[in-house]
Amino acid sequence: MLRTIVIASKNNGKIGEIKDMLSDLPIEILSLNHYPNAPDVEENGRTFLENALIKARAIVDFTGVPVLADDSGLEVDHLRGGPGIFSARYAGADATDGENNQKLLLALKNVPAPQRGASFRCVLALCFPNGDYRTFEGHWRGMIGDELCGGHGFGYDPLFYLPEIGKTVAEITATEKNKRSHRSQAVHELKKYLQRNLYPEKKTEIGA
Repeated sequence: MLRTIVIASKNNGKIGEIKDMLSDLPIEILSLNHYPNAPDVEENGRTFLENALIKARAIVDFTGVPVLADDSGLEVDHLRGGPGIFSARYAGADATDGENNQKLLLALKNVPAPQRGASFRCVLALCFPNGDYRTFEGHWRGMIGDELCGGHGFGYDPLFYLPEIGKTVAEITATEKNKRSHRSQAVHELKKYLQRNLYPEKKTEIGA
């Protein structure tokens, strides 16, 4: 029975979101912060799925326990799906969230609202030491605002505007985000898989 999963990330925001959504399952959730000597994995895939699998397989080989890897990013219509897999390093290899956001604002300067559509996309890969794996995906539609708004979240959250509620992701609570986001959709599918295949006694309203 699965007892431990390592999240192949050091991003505390991402780790916290996933841990919160899996908190009612009897699984120990670790991360790369628990493995300071874990190798740096080059994400040289061409898609979110390829990158998630590259990370998961490399960390499985290092830890010997099941690994959950996430690759996610922002796809902007006006940028033909960019920055996509380069979202975290849009403004450079060591770019901060603020630098990435400012570059995006500059790229969309004077672009009218109807052309500022965008999507957050997430792919999760759960890999096992025996080589088996499962993948799960989520997709969140919105648009890019023309200024930073809100103090919650991370990444592009202050620019990702949700027309249906009139707020950016950075203006909603973590609980609200975890009900709507691309990552929550992918984790929702992961959780159903775990409940149906590994912990049938833990079927909740999500897995039923």
